[in-house]
Order: sequence, then structure tokens, then C-alpha cells
Amino acid sequence: MLNVCDIASSMTCLLSKNDDSWLWHRRLEHIHMHHLDRLVSKNLVEGLPTLKYEKDRICEACQKEKQTKNVFKSKNFVSTTRPLEMLHMDLFGPSRTMSLGGNCYGLVIVDDFSRFTWTLFIVSKDYAFTVFKHLARVLENGNNCNISSIKSDHGGEFENERFESFCNKHDIKHNFSAPRTPQQNGVVERKNHSLEELAQTLLNDSNLPKYFLADVVNTACYVLNRVLIRPISKKTPYELYKGRKPTISHFKVFGCKCFVLNNGKDNIRKFDAKADDGIFIGYSSHSHAYRIYNKPIMSVEEFVLMVFDETNLDLQDGNKNSAEEEENNSELLQNNSRLI
Repeated sequence: MLNVCDIASSMTCLLSKNDDSWLWHRRLEHIHMHHLDRLVSKNLVEGLPTLKYEKDRICEACQKEKQTKNVFKSKNFVSTTRPLEMLHMDLFGPSRTMSLGGNCYGLVIVDDFSRFTWTLFIVSKDYAFTVFKHLARVLENGNNCNISSIKSDHGGEFENERFESFCNKHDIKHNFSAPRTPQQNGVVERKNHSLEELAQTLLNDSNLPKYFLADVVNTACYVLNRVLIRPISKKTPYELYKGRKPTISHFKVFGCKCFVLNNGKDNIRKFDAKADDGIFIGYSSHSHAYRIYNKPIMSVEEFVLMVFDETNLDLQDGNKNSAEEEENNSELLQNNSRLI
């Protein structure tokens, strides 16, 4: 049987060996213990004592200088059972260039079940609640079901008295992500990144000026809702939300040239052109129509019947020249257009 002296001696020996391993950790410039263990086990160096190198405690110096963010793993299941059970919300902006309607911010809302997305453009953050309230009423009436919960960050546009009273009145649970942890609101954060990246791609491809930002983001959102595939359900967001497969045969190249019949205008003379040059900038959210920028009158209008030229070889050069001319008249554009 071991006596007290033997136990004390063995503990001292154990502590000594343990301290030696951490001593070599410090001697080798705080290299990871796992790496030290590999050096010993594979006999790659000489002079390193054969000890048990394991991270059995925290090195304060390493923790302060090497600590990284935790990995947030993606879920392999759908946590909601129906559309509008949870909505993810986030705001992006301000944009350096205002849209044609004078907006600088974009509110992105993603349905958790279907990943169907809505984009709403506003002048300032103060309007976030107003546009959300209107959209919530439209969605609930259109789907005949209520919004159960919403999720956002702690931004002042979401964490305020108006949102709190609205949620309490309609029995909506408002979940917040932890401060400085955008991963917890990752659904809409990733969607924001996808929309912004795709919008920049479309603007560069079409050579249109940046004040078409709202139109290009709305167009990107419209297309992504119909062509992305939800990995778990293997269906598009449109089918999961609407209950039917989307039709994409009407899709056109963003920024392509088009011709709009100018009938119904009183100032047309006998030998004037029957059609106006236009630029395709998106799809109507209120009807089955296209949104067209009418170049002669510098206005955005919605049409159903027009002729598209998606194979115009001079499209990029023509749009680039027109963009430079229109940049100089941006104030006039904002005053004369029916826009987003």
C-alpha cells in the first residue's frame, strides 16, 4: 500500500513532466501541442524529450492571440413546417448612389421554410417598420396564415418600440441574433451577399449606371426565387412557397435593348417613329408585365407587348454611352420617373 510520501512523490513527478511539456510549448514559440506530439512520435527532431504533449489546460498567451470564431455548422433539416412560420430580416446600405426613386437602403426578408425572398427599398432606416408592416399584412392575407416569428439582428431599425408593440399585438415572437454574431442570422446574411454579388455582375454586364441598383437587385431576387434549389427539399423557393412549379420562359437578359410601341400618345406626328428605344430593367411585382426604361422620355414604365433584342452586338457599347449621358441627368430622372 502506498504511503503519503509515495503519493506526494508521484504527484510531484507527474506535475514536473506536465510542466516540462508546457515548457517546451513555450520554448518552441507556442507551437500547438498536437504538433509537438507528432514531432516526437515520428522522431522528426533530436533533443525533444519524449513526453505526453496534450492540451490539458489553457495557455493564456495562445488564447489571447490565436482565438478564432466558432464554426457554425449548417443544419441538415428544415426547422419550420410551413411558409411564414419564421421570417429572417436584414437591412443593407446605405448605397453611395441613390436609386431612381431616391432610396439608399434595402430591406431583405427571407421565408425560412421556402427561402422565398422579398426586397423592399427605403429612403432611410426609419421606414423599415412601415414597409414590413405593409408586407406582413399582404402576405398573411394572401396565404391565409399568420406570421409566427421573425428573426433579425439588434439594429435600431428592428429593436424598437414600434416593432415590439406590433409583435405583441399580433402574437409574433421576435428573435434576435447575438451581438457581433452575424452567423446566427446567416440565412438572410448569405442572401444579402448573393443579391449584392449578382447585382454587381448584372450592372457590369449591362454597363448601366449605378442608380439602377434597386431595379437590378429586384430582378436578381425575382430570378433567384425561381431558379435556386433548396438542398434539403430539392425544390425551388417558388414551388415551396406558391405550391406550383415556376415558369421561366419569359425571362430576358437584364439591360437588353427593346422597342416599345408608342401608341396612345397625343404628341406623335405622322412621320415620327412608331416605337421608342427602351432598356429592359426587370419584372413587375404587381402584374405580368416588364419594367422598361423608356430612353426618349427618361421614365420607367411597365409594358406587356414589346420587342426584345437580346442578341444586339452593340448592346454594351450603346449602354455604356447612354449611361454616361444619363449620369449627367440623374436629378431629372428621379423627378420624372414612376420608380421603385
